[in-house]
Amino acid sequence: MSVFNSSTLYPRFLLTGFSGLESSYGFISLPIFFVYVTSVAGNITILLIIRTEPSLHQPMYFFLSMLALTDLGLSTTTLPTMFSVFWFHAREISFNACLVQMYFIHVFSIIESAVLLAMAFDRVVAIRVPLRYSAILTNGVIIGIGSAIAGRALALVFPASFLLKKLQYRHVNILSYPFCLHQDLIKTTVSSRRVSSIYGLMVVIFSMGLDSVLLIFSYILILGTVLSIASKTERVKALNTCISHICAVLTFYTPMIGLSMIRRYGQNASPIVHVLMANVYLLVPPLMNPIVYSVKTKQIRDRILKKFKQQKV
Repeated sequence: MSVFNSSTLYPRFLLTGFSGLESSYGFISLPIFFVYVTSVAGNITILLIIRTEPSLHQPMYFFLSMLALTDLGLSTTTLPTMFSVFWFHAREISFNACLVQMYFIHVFSIIESAVLLAMAFDRVVAIRVPLRYSAILTNGVIIGIGSAIAGRALALVFPASFLLKKLQYRHVNILSYPFCLHQDLIKTTVSSRRVSSIYGLMVVIFSMGLDSVLLIFSYILILGTVLSIASKTERVKALNTCISHICAVLTFYTPMIGLSMIRRYGQNASPIVHVLMANVYLLVPPLMNPIVYSVKTKQIRDRILKKFKQQKV
């Protein structure tokens, strides 16, 4: 068995679709293509609506714009290799290209987690101290939050790519998915993966792990404030402003937890299940977020309907 040090000669990596269903890739790719087109169209619509409606130039919608941009980035990063596998049966990807894709998939995932946390902070301020909402969440603060979110993700993931380049691999390495993920690349190395594994775990803990804890804490604060409101109508009104965000959080974290559980405890599960869960994790949030916010957020829904009516006229 030949072994290659990635610093001198790059190995080959083969992406994997749904094993055993290669003859049906044409049909399988149709719903994936539909999801991609719908995701892109939905998120671009959200961005255009917020951009062109001055009444939506508020902190909540600025954070929603960040979420839409992140979803566009995640979809655009993931789909090229998926389509190359399902449309052209082109499984091979170079080591550097795989590292680049892995880097941006994890960067956008960490950014999405942080944006969801920022949106929770927005709801905390709006519900707990509504009179100071505009004073606290100024444009400068929002720009600072956005910069910190992007900077944290870029800085956390970069060392992971650097560590992977220092490892040794076989001449041909078969990946588990039609895209490159850090935990999948680590499995293919033939040298010690201890440092890379520990660093990858630390990244998860200090990004999505920390964000999820702070998200729960945020909703504890929100719930405490809502329950202290005397009027039932006002309590329901306050909670309704959080429904879209709760749906976005569940849409993001549920597939991620499911994928982690399958990887850890589903060794006997079909490879198709593993690939399906990974696809759900990366494809469903960009699809569902614009749908949820368009349906559940009255201001967004009304502007979209208004645009359609203007086009018909």
